[in-house]
Amino acid sequence: MAGKKIKEHAAAIQTLLNAHYPHSECTLDFKNPLQLLVATMLAAQCTDERVNIVTKDLFKKYKTAADYAGADPDTLMADIRSTGFFRNKAKNLMAAGKAMVDKHGGKVPRTMDELVALPGVGRKTANVVLGNACGIPGMVVDTHVTRVSARLGLTNNTDAVKIEFDLMELFPQNSWTLVSHQFVAHGRALCNARKPLCGDCFLFALCPHGKKLKTQAEQKSKKIT
Repeated sequence: MAGKKIKEHAAAIQTLLNAHYPHSECTLDFKNPLQLLVATMLAAQCTDERVNIVTKDLFKKYKTAADYAGADPDTLMADIRSTGFFRNKAKNLMAAGKAMVDKHGGKVPRTMDELVALPGVGRKTANVVLGNACGIPGMVVDTHVTRVSARLGLTNNTDAVKIEFDLMELFPQNSWTLVSHQFVAHGRALCNARKPLCGDCFLFALCPHGKKLKTQAEQKSKKIT
């Protein structure tokens, strides 16, 4: 699609997303930027539901960046074991805690450059923290956002950072955080990876992938008959 046409396409999609998911929000439990940073780091290759179970006790035990920096490695690994990849996650939590203590007065930094400089923190995690705990719009690109945006014809890229910048160009800055949550909600509810529920999808008329699947199904049906 040409520049103007794809922006109109994105605007039409956003109108419907706003109608169906007006209050989409982060599904990780947190009360401050540090808690959200930790929860998001733990959420890699893990469900938000599992992370919320783990952090219920974790946040009572580790309340500051210094607590993570000075944690006993074996104890921390045991505390987060059920989130998976616990050795690497514990290592990153301790290193990020130390970096925050050494360079940021024990606080979570509030800029993209400073956040991604923390061990174990990439742009996705940084955008989650900025958008949901700091009030700074961030376009979060996870597997759901990657899948839904591609199917809707909003990007031709597969690299998360390139997708992020594609979407930032298409949607108003003040809506980046919400749009991210809406894509995630849609990916979970209807546009799942293996069998998207295109027949129930309110975005079907705007979805090149859905129309392609329908055409393929019709052609297959004709061959059978």
